[in-house]
Amino acid sequence: MKAAPFDYVRATALDDVFAAFERHGDEAKIVAGGQSLMPMMNMRLAAPTVLVDINHIAELNGIAETDGALRIGTLTRHRELGANALVAQHAPLLKMAAPHIAHPAIRNRGTVGGSLSHADPAAELPACAIASDALINVTSRRGARAIKAVDFFLGTFDTAIEPDEILVSVDVPIIGTGERVAFDELARRQGDYAIVGLAAKGSIEDRKFKDLRLVFFSVADRPIMASETNAALEGRDYSPETIKVAEAALEADLGDIDKDLHSTAATKGHLARVLIGRVLSQFIADEEQ
Repeated sequence: MKAAPFDYVRATALDDVFAAFERHGDEAKIVAGGQSLMPMMNMRLAAPTVLVDINHIAELNGIAETDGALRIGTLTRHRELGANALVAQHAPLLKMAAPHIAHPAIRNRGTVGGSLSHADPAAELPACAIASDALINVTSRRGARAIKAVDFFLGTFDTAIEPDEILVSVDVPIIGTGERVAFDELARRQGDYAIVGLAAKGSIEDRKFKDLRLVFFSVADRPIMASETNAALEGRDYSPETIKVAEAALEADLGDIDKDLHSTAATKGHLARVLIGRVLSQFIADEEQ
């Protein structure tokens, strides 16, 4: 199928975006990489009358250190997360996740801002943002605001961005001394949507887990912070008994796990327990290196 007719605006400044919003309201949609929006338009699942191309707004590019965080511009491509030296040093969770995002052709065009604002519950970056305790920066003519990642994702394809706002960057706290990250997902084939995925950050002290942030994705309408599991693991060392404690705690965190077209809730629950064991093992393996 082909997309319905639409007009095109090539924005070169944020003022151009705001002007399009003011003129066209909800009928204006931002396009950057277009890896989600364009297929939806071609299938007539979305039919905006105006596309606002933000690829030529220079200030939306770039990765830089700022105030204890790594600021990643909204136009940063997925492939850059896997190749950038600053990301590898200061936000290694994003580097781990990048190869799992779809296929190389999509990673070449897809953007960080696009993934976060699209809020697909099976996407890797929203979960990584929550696990990293990132701040998502949005702006409009009314001013700028920073939204904690844990408060940003409201449901499937639904975020805290207001209709007149645009996501401009994300601030990922620089990983601290002693902090560890881990990432894993299970999919039928490389590049397929994850059946279940897990992004994690925390510390190991004397082989004991501390301040874990375990965030599952592709289990509900948004990434899920496994708060009960985090609490159950606090101060425990790595052992088969600890893995059993974590698996039991998952029942409280993922008790209402969603089935989808590809997997039952029981399958997803089983795979979530597999991932918790793998990820905790990664933490310890990194500590022992």
